Order: sequence, then structure tokens, then C-alpha cells
Amino acid sequence: MADPARFADLALPYMGQLYSAALRMTRNPADAEDLVQETYLRAYRGFGGFEEGTNLKAWLYKILTNAFINEYRKAKRRPDEVGFDDVEDLYLYRRLGPHEASRAGGSPEAQILEGIPEAEVKEALESLPEQFRLAVILADVEGFHYKEIAEILDIPIGTVMSRLHRGRKLLQKALWDFAEARGLVPAATGKPA
Repeated sequence: MADPARFADLALPYMGQLYSAALRMTRNPADAEDLVQETYLRAYRGFGGFEEGTNLKAWLYKILTNAFINEYRKAKRRPDEVGFDDVEDLYLYRRLGPHEASRAGGSPEAQILEGIPEAEVKEALESLPEQFRLAVILADVEGFHYKEIAEILDIPIGTVMSRLHRGRKLLQKALWDFAEARGLVPAATGKPA
């Protein structure tokens, strides 16, 4: 049986981070609260099996992710299919080019992102298909390493790398489209032939 005080001391400091991740996953505050509550319930029940000295944050995120997959995706039989072959690698870089970036005093990504409101970046992230969104959130927002993400999502490291690559490509495309529509990129850049 888990020691309630010990569990609270160790696990409760992560509640805010878990809620933020749950909100990004569910895209709904009420569902995010339910997901965090379910996560803590499962974590408390399984706390006796937690090994002291291992990564508690990664363990909690694994429970959160599994709860999300089990509870919020059970109606789906398979993940959404997305065509991203038309989204090329280095999407932003090829549109701005190294010359534009050096004139702006930073990377092409930084140049564009400076003009994009946080709400638009959040919306672009939330628009990603779930399998890619989870990988991008865990890596780029929560700061987990590939190995930790693989353990949290219970997938091979190669799959993590693939999902991150594809998710980032889709995110770049969405952000470029926004920047282009708002005139945040130089008119002369156009789309490459």
C-alpha cells in the first residue's frame, strides 16, 4: 500500500505540468482535469511498484499518456491518417533561405516565430494529428529525451524519431501558412519551384 504522504510529497509538484500536457492532449479544460485526476488515481494505486530513484516525472507522464490513449481514444479504431509527403524537409529554411536569415540576424524559424502570436503556435500544435502531437509535446514542450518518450508512449525510439520529424514538418507547414497569410514573410520569397 502506498504511503499517502510520501506519494503527495513526490507526485503533487508535477500536477501543473501534467495538467498543461493533458490540456494539450485533450484540447478541453474539463477533459484535462479528468485526465489528470485519473492519472493521479492510477499513480497512487501503482505507487507501491514505483522504484525510488527512477524518473518520477517520466513515470507520471507515461500514466497520463496511457490514460489518455485508453480513455479518450477507445472510440477510434486507428489513428488519423495524414498526408505529409507534400511537406518538405526544412520547410521554413527553404522559403526564407540562408540569405534572409543572416540579414535578419537569426534563424529563419526565429524570424518567422517572432511575428506569430502564441495563440497561433498553440493552435498549430493542437491541429497536429494525435500521434505526432503527443511526440512533439513530450519532446519540444515538456523536454523529454527520445528514450524517455519511447518509454512513456511505449514505442521504439525509431518511431519516436519518425513521429517527431513528421510532426515538426507538419507544424512548420502550418506556421508557414499562417505567416504567409499575414504577410510576415518577405513577398519576394515565394514558393520554390
